[in-house]
Parts: sequence; C-alpha cells; structure tokens
Amino acid sequence: MRGQEKFKTRIGGQAVIEGVMMRGIGKMAMANRMPDGSIDIDEWELKGAGKLPWFRKTPFVRGIFNFVVSMVDGYKCLSRSADKQMTDDDEEEMTKFEKWLTDKFGDKLMPVLTTVSMVFGVAIAVVLFVYCPVLLVSLLEKLTGEMPAVVKNIIEGLLKITIFIGYTALTAKLPDIAKTYKYHGAEHKTIACYEAGLDLTPVNVNKQTRFHPRCGTSFIFLVLFISIFVTTVFGVTWEHKLLRVAFKLILIPVVTGIAYEVIMIAGRYDNIFTRIISAPGLWIQRITTSEPTVNEIECAIAAMKAVIPEDGADKW
Repeated sequence: MRGQEKFKTRIGGQAVIEGVMMRGIGKMAMANRMPDGSIDIDEWELKGAGKLPWFRKTPFVRGIFNFVVSMVDGYKCLSRSADKQMTDDDEEEMTKFEKWLTDKFGDKLMPVLTTVSMVFGVAIAVVLFVYCPVLLVSLLEKLTGEMPAVVKNIIEGLLKITIFIGYTALTAKLPDIAKTYKYHGAEHKTIACYEAGLDLTPVNVNKQTRFHPRCGTSFIFLVLFISIFVTTVFGVTWEHKLLRVAFKLILIPVVTGIAYEVIMIAGRYDNIFTRIISAPGLWIQRITTSEPTVNEIECAIAAMKAVIPEDGADKW
C-alpha cells in the first residue's frame, strides 16, 4: 500500500458535503459538485502562511494550535459546502424559524450557525470521549472491586477507542455520511497519485490506495491512544469523576501536541516504526473512507490542482 511515492507532500485535505477541500502551503481550495452536476471551485490565500508565529512552528507546541486552525477551517468549509447545495426551492421551503434566523442575523447567519455547531460538537465529544469512559470505568470498578490506576487508565483508553470506532461505523450507515466517506477516499487517492508523480487523471487516481497515514482519522486514534500514557504519567486522579474530567481537559494540549508530532513523522517517513504506529489508524480508515466514483475523484483533482505550488515548496 505504501512505498510507491516519489516524494511526500505537505498538502492535506478534508471531505466536505459533495466535495473536497485541499490545504496547501499558501493556499486552500474547495471543489464541490453542484446540484446541476458542474464543479464549483473556491480558492483562498492563507494569510501569513510564510511567516507563521513561533507557537505554530515549535514542536510539541504547534500541535494544538494547528489542530484548532484546521478544525475552524474545516467547519467553515463544511458550512460553505452545505450552503452551495441549497437551491431556490429549498429557500422557498424555509420554516418560520429559519426565516426568523435569516431576518435576525442576515449575512452573519452562517458564521453564527458554524460557531454554534462547533461548540455543540465539542460538547458532544467531551461527553462521549471524556466523561462517559470515566463513568463506565467507575461503574465497572464497583462490580469487580478496586483496580490499580494503570489498569483503569488502559480500560478507559480502550473504551474511548471502542466508542470512536462504533461511532464512525454507525454514522457510515447514514446516506449523506456514506457519500462524504467516498469524497474522503477520493481525497486520499488524489494525494497518493500526486505523491507517486503521476498525472492527476481519474484513471491514475482511481488506481491509488484510499488509505493515508497523515489522516484526521489516524490523528484522532493517536490522541485517544496517547491519552492513556499521558494520564498515567501525570497521575490524573480517579477519586472524583468531574475532577478527573477537568484534569483531562487541561491535558488536551499535551496529548494533542504529542499526537501531532507522531502523525507528522508517520506522514513524512516510511519505515517499520511508522508502519506500526500507522497501522491502527489505517485500519479505521476502512470505515471512514470508501471507494469513490469518477464524480468524487474529479472534485478531489480540481481542489488538488488549485493548491499545488509551482516551486515545489510543498514537498518534504
């Protein structure tokens, strides 16, 4: 699956609604399949891309900041891509509440909705991946008797990974999410085709693997896995559930910083070490990516071509 690359690129991407976003060195682009079948492309220059502040370049510090930037950009693209799928008929069928929101916020409606959805999404993530595992381990201890902190940390970590895999598997059954996973596969295949030094054509792209070590799915797995060791090293308390949740939230920058460096190493190098650490994330990508059709591949190619720099600055 790996080892076919002629070089590694720092270009990354994300599947959005009916499209793909690609983020290059100094530019970001999103290509969407419109309701009429055409492909619409948006392009943005990345402000300050050549002069990043120290906290976005310093190892183990940059991780949390770059993650937040990527998450914000990702939500904006998701919101924009959803807006593109709206037709005149959809606008005519707005409910009274939707009309009230439009009248109340006007052009600021989408930024407001994006912010609310981000906050809501983070809240759900905290409940699912921070509070629920702590609660489940506490309940398990009541049934089995007192357990060493290390054992509880491992069980908690395995529960988080299980919840993550279960969540992605369930959402993959939803038609809209299943389609998005096809665009996710197209994104990976396109990057692999580019790294193989081949012309970006649907035929060449379709031959590539849909699994990539530098993927958000792999990053989330690493965050969940590394959190086991971080909570153990810092001796995060099990005495009070809410206090433990608070400490784990405080340690998120530490966990994210380590996971970011690991995922960057996995994406840049191909050796026995990187293959081992990439294996679980690549396996989970069998759920979060699907084999794309020409429609999805064409969008990914359009977004990719828009961000490839002429000077090769994206190559490691």
